[in-house]
Amino acid sequence: MNSPHTSERTDVLVVGSGFGGAIAAYHLAAGGAKVTVLERGPWLESQDFEHDFLLGSSYTRIFDFVVGDGMSLLGGNCVGGGSVVYFAAMPRAPRFVFERTGSIGRRMWPSSLTRDTLDPWYDMVSEALPVTTQDWNDVSYAGGLFAAACDHAGRTANPVPTAVDNSKCTNCNWMMAGCRFDAKRSLLLNYLPAARAYGAEIRPLHEVQKLSRTDDGGYRVHYATVDESDYRVHTGSGTIDAKLVVLAAGAGATPTILQRSEADLGTMPHAVGRYFSGNGERLNTAVIDEEKARDLLGLDRGDNTAYLANQIGKGPVVASWDNLDGNLPEHSRYSLEQLYFPPGFGTILAQVPDAEGPSWFGPRKKELVKQWQSWLTIFTMVEDDNEGVFGPPPPTGNAVRISQQMLGRGSLQYRPTANTQRAWAESDAAVKNILERDGLSRVMPWTNDVVGAYTVHPLASCRIGDDPHTSALDDRHELRGHPGIFVTDGSAVPGALTVNPALTISALAERAMPGIVQAARDRGIDVTYGAPTPDGGTAARAGTRRQLPYLTGN
Repeated sequence: MNSPHTSERTDVLVVGSGFGGAIAAYHLAAGGAKVTVLERGPWLESQDFEHDFLLGSSYTRIFDFVVGDGMSLLGGNCVGGGSVVYFAAMPRAPRFVFERTGSIGRRMWPSSLTRDTLDPWYDMVSEALPVTTQDWNDVSYAGGLFAAACDHAGRTANPVPTAVDNSKCTNCNWMMAGCRFDAKRSLLLNYLPAARAYGAEIRPLHEVQKLSRTDDGGYRVHYATVDESDYRVHTGSGTIDAKLVVLAAGAGATPTILQRSEADLGTMPHAVGRYFSGNGERLNTAVIDEEKARDLLGLDRGDNTAYLANQIGKGPVVASWDNLDGNLPEHSRYSLEQLYFPPGFGTILAQVPDAEGPSWFGPRKKELVKQWQSWLTIFTMVEDDNEGVFGPPPPTGNAVRISQQMLGRGSLQYRPTANTQRAWAESDAAVKNILERDGLSRVMPWTNDVVGAYTVHPLASCRIGDDPHTSALDDRHELRGHPGIFVTDGSAVPGALTVNPALTISALAERAMPGIVQAARDRGIDVTYGAPTPDGGTAARAGTRRQLPYLTGN
């Protein structure tokens, strides 16, 4: 039986506790506001993260896998959001990204945003987590193999900046299921505990459904509470009135909340639920010939084994950035990044190389899986055309839940344009050129037949911009036509970044905070801006001060 409906009040209501939500919660709470954070997923801590694929383990509890029409989204579903399930790769977006024109034929990003103006905010997040660049001594066997293969093919490779404490990392490669050793610097270790220290209240298993207006000009947030074991079951409902709302539920959920709110709030900006980007993502997995790895690349683990180590290491540690060249035409710029997908995901969609017809199952696939220790997966991020469009929202939440945990059917429709398909083809060809050279491996294509294209970095479904027709938010992240509603998650990023987006999402959220604090003050909330980074650091903050007058409107 459902529990009674409850209602209460707060100053600021934050929806979601990933990068955009945690950063907002910290700064607003530290500034003196009463902050309530509603998170749809459970609250798991270090000791709760399990190394298995069993239903009900951390692996299925903290993910949200939503199958759309032509595109599937994989994201975090827990306190800490994507930071708990990401691989901690934290590169900055290349300079050319901010000048992209994309599908609209003119600059997508607000004129006030460039790599130069965002760099001080990148610095702040890099100090807070912190972010460091891996040394070659820290690179996993898989990363070293990819770097050696790139060198053999005449390409360069680089260790990737990451938010990993190598003194705690055990190279277990279970980063996707949450780090039980606190080596991955998720938001559970910095912004969220700091927000709580200042009084922010974080409520897990609260799924926000819609917003409506209150008589005093604020917003009423309607939520349902979710059963801790079966996410299809709602155990109650309630509302919280807030003077200001920060939406950070992710690019797959924020637009559905706003779409469902339209009947109460009035017309939404045209760009809500449109211009979705999957960050141009693609996976290629190769089966390495162990003898070739030894003879061609000179690799030896010290026991006469060349590789056999797909499962050993950490998340992305090595990338090839040769095509991140602003002089290249749009859709020809991409990164290639070594990535580890555990067998639970990694074996499902990989196809047998050179097979005729679908080959993601059957006897040949079974033989292929036996070689999984010799696999090497390369993650590609290209420039897409923001092709995704969300259809009418489901009855509740962001998807129709199919299973007890993790799996749902969403309303996203995605039809890749010729530009996106050409970019994928170019990056696929580059991977084959590197990994199949001189017989080093056979590259396995990944089928789109089962779940369509897929992304672990959904972006741009409520994006910032200067043009009211093609952007849902202004450059201060405020929802057009609905003052007091701000969006700070990946949906605010205008388009594909060609690199992992976590640091850019975080930097944009940091950049938005002075303006959000000013808006909160204008709405009668006694709050100030200026707290140090969560660990007390202030060095990076000095670089942002020159930008604050513009952002706060003073």
